[in-house]
Formats: sequence, C-alpha cells, structure tokens
Amino acid sequence: MGCSKNLIDSERLLKRLEAKGYSVTHDSVKPDGEYVVVNTCGFIADAKEESINILLELAESKKRGEIGKIVVMGCLSQRYMDQLKDELPEIDIWYGKFDWKDFIGTLPDISVQTPPRDWERSLTTPPHSAFLKISEGCNRFCAFCAIPLITGRHTSRPIEEILDETQSLVNQGVKEFNIIAQDLSSYGLDLYGKHSLPELIDRMADIQGVEWIRLHYAYPSDFPMELLDVMARRENVCKYIDIALQHIADPVLKNMRRHIDGRQTIKLLEDMRNRVPDLKIRTTLMVGFPGETDEGFEELLEFVKTQRFDRMGAFAYSEEDDTYAAKNLPDIIPEEVKQDRLERLMTLQEDIAMEEAEKMVGAELKLVIDELDGDIRVCRSQWDSPDVDCSYYVKDTDAMPGEFIKAVITEAKSPFDFEAHFLSKY
Repeated sequence: MGCSKNLIDSERLLKRLEAKGYSVTHDSVKPDGEYVVVNTCGFIADAKEESINILLELAESKKRGEIGKIVVMGCLSQRYMDQLKDELPEIDIWYGKFDWKDFIGTLPDISVQTPPRDWERSLTTPPHSAFLKISEGCNRFCAFCAIPLITGRHTSRPIEEILDETQSLVNQGVKEFNIIAQDLSSYGLDLYGKHSLPELIDRMADIQGVEWIRLHYAYPSDFPMELLDVMARRENVCKYIDIALQHIADPVLKNMRRHIDGRQTIKLLEDMRNRVPDLKIRTTLMVGFPGETDEGFEELLEFVKTQRFDRMGAFAYSEEDDTYAAKNLPDIIPEEVKQDRLERLMTLQEDIAMEEAEKMVGAELKLVIDELDGDIRVCRSQWDSPDVDCSYYVKDTDAMPGEFIKAVITEAKSPFDFEAHFLSKY
C-alpha cells in the first residue's frame, strides 16, 4: 500500500521469498495463502485509514478460515505498532519499515538458492519500467510532515551500488527508470559532503539501454541547480521533475518550515524553465494549513494561474501526530473551508490542464507502450510518470509493450487522455 518507495520494499521481500522457494501472488481483492503480507502506509490520515481498513478486512477473512497468518510491515506499523497490536490481536506477526527482512529468517527453506543482493528485487511493474530508490529518510522536518518520524534521517545509497542496480535492471529488460526518494535534492550530502544527484544521473545516463530517467520528489530549498544542466544536455533524462512546493504565501511557508519564501520559489521555477527547454513540472500543493488566510489562499490561486503547472495535485491539511504543527500550530480552519478551497484550487488546475492539453494536438511525441487494450496501445510520453500522469491511446500499429513509437496527437479527450496516430517505431 502507499507510495512507490513501499512498492520497492515489497519487491525486495518478494525476491527473498522466491529465493527460498516460496510462491507469491498479489491479490488485494481476495487474498489467499499460508501468509498474507500487508505493507502499510502511514503518511496521511486517508492512507492510514485505508491501511487499517484492509487489516480489519483480513482479520475477518482469517476468522472465516479463508487465509492463514497475517503479517504486517511498513510505515503505519513502524509508527503505531504498540497501539495497533492492542487494537488488532488477530494480526500474527508485526514488523516496521526496516526490520521486515527478519521475516525471511523465520521461514524454512523450500529450495536453496543464492541469497539476493540487498538491492535485488522481483519487479511488479511492467517489465520495461521500474522505480529506483536512491535514498531513504528526510532531514527537512517540515511542520506538517511525519515522514522523518517514520523513516528517520536522510540516508543516501552509494552511487556505485545504484549504478550496479541500474545495470542489473537493464539486463532484465528495463528501459525506463523513475528515480525516487523522500528528498532527491539532498542526495549525496551525507555520503559525499556535496550535492551528488547531478553526478549520479549523468552516470546513469551513460549506461547503454537506459532510455528514460525521470525524477521524483525533489525539494525546492537548496535545490541542486547543476541537475538542470544534466537534464538539458542528456537526451535520455526526461524533461520532467516532480517537486512539491506546498504553497506560495510567505506566512504559510514560514509556518510550514519550508526554508524558502515565495519570491525564491518563483525564481527557482523561472530558472528551471529557462535552463531546460520543454521542461514539465509536477507539483503538490496544500490548502488549509494553520495560518492560511483568505488572502493567502487567493495568493495561491493567483500563483497557479500564473505558473500554469503541467501536472499538479493538492490536498487539504490534516494534523499528523507528533509533528511540529500538531504540537505548536492549532488546526483552527474549519474542514468545510479546507474542502471548499481544495475544490476551487483543483477546478482551476483542471481548466488550465485542459487548455494545455488542447495545445498538444498536432505535436509529435516519442511514446512508450505500457499495455494493450484490445487493438489499442496505451502509452506514455517522457512527461508522464506511471499511474499519475497522462495516457495516450494509439491504434494501427503492431508495436508491443516496452517498445517506443513516434505518434502525433490527434485529440485531447480530457486533461489526462489523448488519442494519437501512429507514425513509426523507434
């Protein structure tokens, strides 16, 4: 459950179970097996509720004799294990976010294989695409965020190890790499004493077979500007970055402890677009944070109107236990006000996204085919991350998933769905 970082941990567990000879399936609708493993999310209230509901459903399935033992791991149990143990006695085995490997040692070997290297995993994504986690944890301690309380301090993986994993995945047929971390901007500071993301991405781009590298979850403060030069220069580094800005009004940014103000944020976006032609920016914004006045929200609306983000998500603030905001900033904005602001913000963004989508008609793009839907190929561009961004639907080609094609956009069906005409294979 939860984010792509959790997905990688699940894939690593899967690899270790398979190496011991176990058969593993994924069925969240009707799970079945001697063990059912749930990798939980504990990031925000909705995610926590979803994880708990799944555990309650599994507890009922266990009572009916439909499943064996229930194993829980991940962020939610990392943070709330003691409370959950009391509330869910039906759960058999508990792990947190980092000690889940101990589960492997409790299981007898069915077959004996060479133990996988620490980073090896069995991919659950399409064979041509993978997420690649380069660090864990965060040192930023934003007022609203519980991530440092769950993951601990920022810890980078060594460059050579990441390059070894990249080469191994290329050898398995992976062509697209979605680089993820809680904070990409800080990569390397703990290991090398400097911003090392530009070097890492430049060296990854040298590996033959790496078609696309896409960057997720950068932080705006202390952003490694040299990365933009790598992005502009390297053809296989996607002109795309996911950078959560959260807000633009200075009082809100200060309350959030974001270490950046509105003027600096706008300057950063300007520099990004100037240095990387055709860059598309994905961001996340928050409404209803303590201290957000009506004027502050109107400033946020104007910011979105002016910046015209290519991809944008938003959510209403919910208080997270033990964070700075929960302890020091009373959550006094009524929920109905938060939801009204969220609806207004997303309605504005949907209008902008539709206008930008219509401008794409007639453009020729390189697309990767993700899957088949009858005789239609469901594709993405370099500007579209799996599961969260746009899809392009192409007919009249025999190209298969994992192949790259050139197509011309013929219609914007919605801000997120395009029809395109096949031109050629790459």
